[in-house]
Amino acid sequence: MEEDLTIERLGTCHYTSPFENMIQETGFIPDDERVVAITDKGLIEKFIQHDIPIPSFEKAGPRRKVFFEPGETVSGIVTCGGICPGLNSVIRSIVMMNYYRYNNKRIYGFRYGYAGLVKENGYDVQLLTPEIVETIHTDGGTILGTSRGNQDPVKMVDRLQELNIDILYTIGGDGTLRGAQQIAEEIARRGLKIAIVGIPKTIDNDISYIDRSFGFETAFSEACDAIYAAHTEAKAHDNGIGIVKVMGRDSGFIAAHATIATNEPNFCLIPEVDFDLDGSNGFLSHLTRRLLKRKHAVIVVAEGAGQKFFTNDKEEYDASGNKKLKDIGLYLKQKISEHLTKHHISHSIKYIDPSYTIRSRPPTPNDSIFCSQLAQAAVHAGMSGRTNVLVGYYQGNFTYIPIDIATRRRKKIDTNSSLWTSVLETTGQPVAMVNS
Repeated sequence: MEEDLTIERLGTCHYTSPFENMIQETGFIPDDERVVAITDKGLIEKFIQHDIPIPSFEKAGPRRKVFFEPGETVSGIVTCGGICPGLNSVIRSIVMMNYYRYNNKRIYGFRYGYAGLVKENGYDVQLLTPEIVETIHTDGGTILGTSRGNQDPVKMVDRLQELNIDILYTIGGDGTLRGAQQIAEEIARRGLKIAIVGIPKTIDNDISYIDRSFGFETAFSEACDAIYAAHTEAKAHDNGIGIVKVMGRDSGFIAAHATIATNEPNFCLIPEVDFDLDGSNGFLSHLTRRLLKRKHAVIVVAEGAGQKFFTNDKEEYDASGNKKLKDIGLYLKQKISEHLTKHHISHSIKYIDPSYTIRSRPPTPNDSIFCSQLAQAAVHAGMSGRTNVLVGYYQGNFTYIPIDIATRRRKKIDTNSSLWTSVLETTGQPVAMVNS
């Protein structure tokens, strides 16, 4: 790992944190406290043997000294991209943390994503107070609204200057974080003292160097209900098949975790593992053998799996620049039916796509706790003058990560990991379904 993990800072911290009277001495995090960024013990030993500093992240948390003056700091919050369980919980915690712990009474919410930061778009800015956000954590979605697509960073920074914003909290996924980096770069070009702090929102759990993102636990927990329904439907029919498609554009974490949690699926198809449909070792052959033996089957498929089957279709992209995926669930339903009909096997197929139901749910209690902790760490980061920074959770610790590092590559399931081994053991599916 050769990346520079240094966190940018706006300057020296001169103000005493109000937390000095709230927490014990041991509650403050020293600036030099780190979290090792690699887990390979052999690699760590090599770093030590060659007297090379081990790559590590800053540990998140309250600092004794802060950069912005408590009680005088103005903050802004923006939510971007698709909705996700926990967005309102994060918004609420940022407001409460500023209002009651740092005594900052001016927290603005920008409407409809980055579009709300461009004055010419005509969206009003909302002053957020404890009364407004008091109960929003029990609701799904985001009270600020959201949008996709790029906006002019020059105009966005103009808006921040106009409102005297000191800290902007950006809540979103890969595209949102890249936008946050562009805003930070424009701020740096102008020599301004505005902090940009990112809070990762990815229901797919696919941001690098982050073990877990908020909303993910809620997502795979809700997916479990769809899997149980699919299993019930499948068992009710001779050669019944239940197909459940879940989110997972490039990474199959939701599919994998929901599979293990329910213990019901017989096949888990993810983007990281290639598979063929036809041939003696193809998916359809294995499915047929399963039906002949047990008379029913449940299939969980991540939305990004099997996209190779659509290579002849015209490619389309959304406002964020993401390639629009074809519906692998409907495709599988059609191909399975054609295959079984060809072999004179009667069957019943039920297809369930709970994607939008899942992402619109409020967070589970455990996810809600996680949202609050991420928000608290984000406010500490902003108040201490850290910028162009992402709050993460790695190896059991909340950390600060340069946004650039977190967005260089997507996190994927390691098919040699215990997670994928557990999926294979749970489903009983073959290690590979590719014809050599």
